[in-house]
Amino acid sequence: MEIKKQYEPQEIEKKWYDHWINKGYFTPEIDKSKKPYTILIPPPNVTGHLHMGHVLNNTIQDVMIRYKRMTGVPALWLPGVDHAGIATQNVVEKELAKEGKTRHDIGREELLKRIWEWKDAKGGRIIKQLKKLGASCDWSRERFTMDEQLSEAVKEVFIRLYEKGLIYKGKRIINWCPRCVTALANDEVEHEDETGHLWEIKYPLADGKGYISVETTRPETMLGDTAVAVNPADERYRELIGKKVILPLMNKEIPVISDEYVDMAFGSGCVKITPAHDPNDFEVGQRHDLEQILVLDEHGVMNENAPEKYRGMDRYKCRKAVLADLKDLGLLGKITEHQHAVGHCYRCETVIEPYLSDQWFVKMKPMAEKAIEVVNNGQVKFQPERWIKVYLHWMENIRDWCISRQIWWGHRIPAYYCESCGEMVIAKDTPESCPECSEHSFRQDEDVLDTWFSSWLWPFSTLGWPRETEDLEYFLPTNLLVTAPGIIYLWVARMIMSTLEFKGLIPFDTVFLHGMVLDENGRKMSKSLGNSPDPIDIIDRVGADALRFSMIFNTPKGQDSYYSENILETGRNFANKIWNAFRYIMMNVEKIEGDLEYKDLKMELADKWIYSRLQQTIMKVESHYENLRLNDAALLVQDFIWKEFCNWYLELSKERIYDDANPAGQKTVKYVLLDILQNSMRLLQPLMPFISEEIWHNIKPWLPQLEESVVIARFPEIKQELIDESIETEIALIQETITVIRHLRKQVNLPPGKQVKVIIKTINENQNILLAENMNYFSKLANVIEIKSGMYLEKPQGCMADVVMGMEVYLPLSGLIDIESEQKRLQKQLDKIESELKKITSKLHNEKFIKSAPEQIVLREQEKYDEVKTKYDKTLELLNGLK
Repeated sequence: MEIKKQYEPQEIEKKWYDHWINKGYFTPEIDKSKKPYTILIPPPNVTGHLHMGHVLNNTIQDVMIRYKRMTGVPALWLPGVDHAGIATQNVVEKELAKEGKTRHDIGREELLKRIWEWKDAKGGRIIKQLKKLGASCDWSRERFTMDEQLSEAVKEVFIRLYEKGLIYKGKRIINWCPRCVTALANDEVEHEDETGHLWEIKYPLADGKGYISVETTRPETMLGDTAVAVNPADERYRELIGKKVILPLMNKEIPVISDEYVDMAFGSGCVKITPAHDPNDFEVGQRHDLEQILVLDEHGVMNENAPEKYRGMDRYKCRKAVLADLKDLGLLGKITEHQHAVGHCYRCETVIEPYLSDQWFVKMKPMAEKAIEVVNNGQVKFQPERWIKVYLHWMENIRDWCISRQIWWGHRIPAYYCESCGEMVIAKDTPESCPECSEHSFRQDEDVLDTWFSSWLWPFSTLGWPRETEDLEYFLPTNLLVTAPGIIYLWVARMIMSTLEFKGLIPFDTVFLHGMVLDENGRKMSKSLGNSPDPIDIIDRVGADALRFSMIFNTPKGQDSYYSENILETGRNFANKIWNAFRYIMMNVEKIEGDLEYKDLKMELADKWIYSRLQQTIMKVESHYENLRLNDAALLVQDFIWKEFCNWYLELSKERIYDDANPAGQKTVKYVLLDILQNSMRLLQPLMPFISEEIWHNIKPWLPQLEESVVIARFPEIKQELIDESIETEIALIQETITVIRHLRKQVNLPPGKQVKVIIKTINENQNILLAENMNYFSKLANVIEIKSGMYLEKPQGCMADVVMGMEVYLPLSGLIDIESEQKRLQKQLDKIESELKKITSKLHNEKFIKSAPEQIVLREQEKYDEVKTKYDKTLELLNGLK
């Protein structure tokens, strides 16, 4: 058969992925006699493109679903895409801006039409990229969060929660992004520590008897102050409570109030109260019935409530103007540097503005109780377990969720207002008539729901809810959620709450939280740093299998992954090793006519050993897959295929495969090679599906009993009767002895073709028998023509020596090299090394050098000393061995 010398992943990978789709291997059938295994993909944004974080996340999911598919259970990996409200609308609005237009110029319907057109044209990019990675999702069940059925679920949930009193509308201070012109939930705000300033501002007392000072980081908001607060226990200001101060620049009186919220130790102990621009001030204002004055508009620009001079100014420009005017009035006090956490929009990184606005909220506390309980009682498990504390802390301190967004792309809030009387009606569709005045004209609420409002329903809406579908009944609860810790609050916790609320079930039994993919220097990947490679470029260069294996192999469970070009060598070299071994096997077995059944095999020690090692590997790999220790599984699979099968068994079996005079031996090796190879492909398939499928189809003509594809093949079953630890110990001794003999030969530069005799002092008679019976292995792999072994042998003169499992291995050099010349060469080399060692020692003992040289230079000299000293000791050992 014709097998290419080089493995060409680009040619192979597309062929097999299309084949799998056409065969429907990824679409499970409902079989109520079997318990399914289900993974729901964290839906990528419709605007998204594959990055290294996606590669890690989706490869973990794919490894698990491929493994579970091989166990014979119906395995569903349900894919989908999120409509990503703010992000998607931003993309289309940027295109609109190139035409010199805004969304308001074209209107809501036209903007939505353009977004749908963009989605249809470009929104499928990340799905195509996931397919190129090898993601074995059931694409027949693919979902989009704006699908008609998912939209139906969103409306149903909104109405049920509203009727239950868990959704309400009210004026609250929310996080506002002036760039995206919308509210953000607390969890959508990313806080960064920044060095800002605290400005002291003097507020004159209305009676002219002095002033009191406040400190602020946002002086422009003082234009909306409606009080100054002090702590009722603060003796310094007790007499001022109830009096008035003059609000600078506004020239109006505001009261001094007392409230326990005020920290007496911070600044002067006096706090300006701006109910419309600070969440704490809002609460104080509610308690004291203070006016709420907005001085900024939705774009972060000063509005009509600010003095005329500042109107139309951006908030930061206004800040400078306010400070300048306060300074001119002599009312600006000290300015101090101040470290504080500043909130930024998670989408555009604009500094958010606390803003008073009419918004819709969900009361989360009532739903959080059950969600806490199912984690505490172990129904929902977190891996690694350290994330349980993070989850519980957030759930126990949960706040109401602001769910309304002031954009147009998304699920529009199902609230309708009567044009005649203003009555609000919550309904799935426009009401026919008003329940209050019987009029028929309505307008729908302009806002849309937070993107996460549809995402939190993902576990059951994707399976058909609110209809009670067969999929919903069979696949929920799902089994595994693979995601990053950053969305425990935004998504994981909310899914647990919603699924318990609407289905009375947990959404999944295991949450696996993986780390971030960082660059080799531990930095977060970003385009601006130039350290964020395109995974598709990598796949085009080295293949999806190589990328998948490299990422899994180099990512310990639950820890961050460090990506560099170097790690790709792991997967690429492994793929090449597998291919070369496969090619060697097929080129040889096709020449051997006839087959033997297992019972008729003439098995040697090496054959029994490789079968024993296979069973041990199957057992451990299966355990690692089940416990989500995927990097450990990858390491074991690589060690078995590369080191044990390729490096050892192939070499140990060569003598028989080429021995035409021993047809039974040839047929035995043929059987074992093909059988171990097909089992290896079963082990490998979850990690490297493409190369394993290519090899599977090439060996299938020799093994017609194999399943039609390794994708749907059964995971190897452990055959306990083939495990023989005594044989493994015997082969380990042979391997280590061969390795030592090779090392001894190398130390004295013996060419590979030079035959040697070896003397081995054993510790028991069993070792003597083992060495004698397996002399052929030493002859083939270390070019040994004679082994003299015994328990009472003496070390011969002029030899190299080493120890293996208590045995002393001697390589006599007489007749192999000129011992006297070798001694002279080694002595000369030793003298040279000793001279170098003295120079380094002298430098390290020089106090002046140690004190004046940079630390890195000193460290380098110390490392150099260790390296040269090791070289000296090794050379001395060699020299002594010859004496």
